[in-house]
Amino acid sequence: MQASLEKLRVRPVSGSEETRYRELMQQHHYLGDLARIGHTIWYVATRGEQWAALLSFSAAAWKCGVRDRWVGWDFRSQYGRLKLIANNSRFLILRDWHIANLGSKVLSLCGQRIAGDWQARFGHRLLLMETFVDPARFHGTVYRAANWTCLGLTRGFRRTREGYSQRAESPKLVFVRPLQRDARAQLSRCILDPVYRTGVPKIMLTAEQMRTLPDFFNDIPDPRRAQGRRHRLPVVLGIAAAAVLCGMRGYKAIAGWARDLGPKARERFGCRRKQRRYLVPRESIIRGVMGSDST
Repeated sequence: MQASLEKLRVRPVSGSEETRYRELMQQHHYLGDLARIGHTIWYVATRGEQWAALLSFSAAAWKCGVRDRWVGWDFRSQYGRLKLIANNSRFLILRDWHIANLGSKVLSLCGQRIAGDWQARFGHRLLLMETFVDPARFHGTVYRAANWTCLGLTRGFRRTREGYSQRAESPKLVFVRPLQRDARAQLSRCILDPVYRTGVPKIMLTAEQMRTLPDFFNDIPDPRRAQGRRHRLPVVLGIAAAAVLCGMRGYKAIAGWARDLGPKARERFGCRRKQRRYLVPRESIIRGVMGSDST
């Protein structure tokens, strides 16, 4: 059995293998398949030609209280540093491979190569891995055995299209594994080391900044026809300016950032309310306001 573990290898799933990977994940993981969204790498653990386990690493959780307190970063700067964390969003040991120490061995092999894979594929480094474990189903034994640190429980709120669920539903255990000794110190630095910076700086806006940003555009004449105006000009420009400050570039990215705003943020920006929902401007509206001089 030990010889079997020594022959294990972990590598990214190739394009021709993705269908098989997704089918197995859908059939055997209790949460089912997870679509590839944003920065994601799928891994397979193999022994020879046999598949033993499947893993998915994707973007970090936007907010996680116990993790954020453990890191110790300022909430205004954490938004631009989340890219330095990868979330182990799926881990599946395939049938017939539930043998002692296999899970921790696979996690260890992933930890040895994921930073290099991330750098090669997405152009920046990683400092930390995180994962969330449902304590109603698991105890996180495999992560503890692989030297991941349990930070505690989440509050139990889940992400929705409108922001977050209204009530706590299922708190999860949070585990982290630094990829280098000073990972925590690097993430919490007042000024991020240039080695870990990519693109333009990103910030996290405060509630007061969201409320006041549209006011800076109140004196700008609205070039649009009065008929059909669904969003006030200061609101459109305020949201666009906020998205750019948070690192978005291009109309599609700005519109996507706006769609991700929760109800409270939308209210702070002064968004129009319809049927108890605050509406944000679509890409076409943002593009029309910022990219044309229509009268």
